[in-house]
Amino acid sequence: MTSITKFSISIFLVTLLLLTTANAANIEIRNECPYTVWAAASPGGGRGLNTNQVWNLNVPAGTKMARVWGRTNCNFDGSGRGRCQTGDCGGVLNCQGWGQPPNTLAEYALNQYANQDFYDISLVDGFNIPMEFSAVNGGCKRIRCTADINGQCPAQLRAPGGCNNPCTVFKTNEYCCTQGQGSCGPTNFSRFFKQRCVDSYSYPQDDASSTFTCPSGTNYRVIFCPRGG
Repeated sequence: MTSITKFSISIFLVTLLLLTTANAANIEIRNECPYTVWAAASPGGGRGLNTNQVWNLNVPAGTKMARVWGRTNCNFDGSGRGRCQTGDCGGVLNCQGWGQPPNTLAEYALNQYANQDFYDISLVDGFNIPMEFSAVNGGCKRIRCTADINGQCPAQLRAPGGCNNPCTVFKTNEYCCTQGQGSCGPTNFSRFFKQRCVDSYSYPQDDASSTFTCPSGTNYRVIFCPRGG
């Protein structure tokens, strides 16, 4: 292999690395709850966070259908196997999939249309922990869901440690929107969530008032039980 060929390969690899890391984001996950939260992320895995502990995730550009959530009342053995009362992901500490409702979700997609990140807080899988989702350096919408949803949860939606979304309980198109765009709308149950967390998804087609954008390359912070909530 000639020195020119080696140089060309090196330039290619450096360029590829720069393209791969461009607009990647750091997601800072912080627990401000007065109890341990077992944070979970897809992609990312999971770990236990005591009060005021932080977990930083570096997420590649182009990542989509991503989410962060908190699990409560968990017990894991030394091999990382166990169960959580809310948000459980297959009985493992290091999540490889999505969590079991009810769980409050921070959802995001990086470097999408027009070089924008899309992010939201969703209650489509119900609610278990108050949450804030924001850009670390400001400049974009800070969204919060900190109401006492667990304490005020309608009787039909109550679950140990949380409050289910009606789709989880009733599994009908009215609540799950399984028949496509425009096949469902707000219900009394979705209004219960929306009135308490106006910037959060209350049912699957609640896009217009619940999805926010920020320029690609922004770093984000997810807080469980944000102070002042």
